[in-house]
Amino acid sequence: MAQEFKLPDLGEGVAYGDVVQVLVAEGDTVQPEQPVLEIETDKAVVEVPCPFGGRIAKLHVKKGDKVKVGQTLLTVEDNGAAAPAEAKAPQAQEAAKPAAPEPKAKPTVAEAKQPVTPESRMPATVQPPPPPPAKREPAKAAEPAPRPASEGEMVPAGPGTRRLARELGVELHEVAALKPGVRITEEDVKEFVKQRMTGGAPVAGGAVALPPLPDFAQWGAVERVALSSLQRKTAENLLASWVGPHVTQFEEVDITALEALRKRHRSKAGEGGVKLTVTAFVVKAAAAALKEFPIFNASYDPRSGELIYKRYYHIGVAVDTPAGLMVPVIRDVDRKRVLDIAAEMAELAERTRQRKVSRDEMRGGTFTVTNLGGIGGTAFTPIVNYPEVAILGMARNKEQPVVRDGQLATRLILPLCLSYDHRIINGADGARFIRKLASLLEDPEMLLLEA
Repeated sequence: MAQEFKLPDLGEGVAYGDVVQVLVAEGDTVQPEQPVLEIETDKAVVEVPCPFGGRIAKLHVKKGDKVKVGQTLLTVEDNGAAAPAEAKAPQAQEAAKPAAPEPKAKPTVAEAKQPVTPESRMPATVQPPPPPPAKREPAKAAEPAPRPASEGEMVPAGPGTRRLARELGVELHEVAALKPGVRITEEDVKEFVKQRMTGGAPVAGGAVALPPLPDFAQWGAVERVALSSLQRKTAENLLASWVGPHVTQFEEVDITALEALRKRHRSKAGEGGVKLTVTAFVVKAAAAALKEFPIFNASYDPRSGELIYKRYYHIGVAVDTPAGLMVPVIRDVDRKRVLDIAAEMAELAERTRQRKVSRDEMRGGTFTVTNLGGIGGTAFTPIVNYPEVAILGMARNKEQPVVRDGQLATRLILPLCLSYDHRIINGADGARFIRKLASLLEDPEMLLLEA
């Protein structure tokens, strides 16, 4: 007996993924719960186990295929093989023989008293003629066309659809305007985002939709390369993040004392295998600043017009990987020492590059830190990681001549770039927040005293 194994639900909001590795071949025997595929979703690579065992009769997918939840991945035969077709043939022929007619039972007294009708005289195999067609009713007046939900009305959609729309920064009223009178589904929201990205649907805020792309092949050779699930999800999230107006605040921080402290404790930290980095100090300082300015640790719900203040401090740290930018999250940063943050950050970053982090380790962040200093650049404008409202960028630190107490001195300067959603945070708060960060980094001893 053959069973089909279909792609199961991989988690909230995941509808599809890319096959990055097939772990079995046709003819292999697998045990129940043995991993058979590796699937790349929007954030992580997950192993997919087959819930039942047997012999792989057929693989329906290959490396590089895009698969969706519910799609058949492979066919498994019980006990290692199915019965040959020749062996089944006699049984099939036997089953195909007409059954011997059963002896006609005598009618019961109740049946004998039933009135005789023309239909009752017909053989069992003959169906009575169909009844004459019913008289056609006069055409009703045309009903008015469904009206799109107005701004104050509730758009018909399920909880999952509303959650997806919030995550992608989509106003359900905009989707409903294109499908009036219809219950909006998750696929409708995804299609709306897809069309908006390619210019096929109106852009929120009244912006002009992008025109369709020209045929680039008319000017020379081209190559089309499909985006991975991670790249597609990143594009969707960036588009959602760009719905709100961004402002970027810049600051230069004197980290000469911090660098001296880091070097003094570098050997002690190294004994435990921990690399003490400037980023670890910045992450710790960010948590302290978020406590003082909680609006930077909030999210905005445009449907209710409410701010959601989070009373926990989970900071995402962007990691550059061969598959693209990924942001694992360090939880409860305010409760951890700088050394603990450095150790966890290094371990998370390594597993992220190997695509070994789970989806849960990529979610729940309240603020993000991204560091391009190891690559170069003097400044940049990071994009807020939706649904957060702020992100901190670090550029390359370098020694610069500065004036201190009327004297020219050489100091190590770290450029910071703070982007935030200007709907929620005004410029004065942005300046206060980044100055708080600067003061903590310029006096790093205070960070080491915090739990």
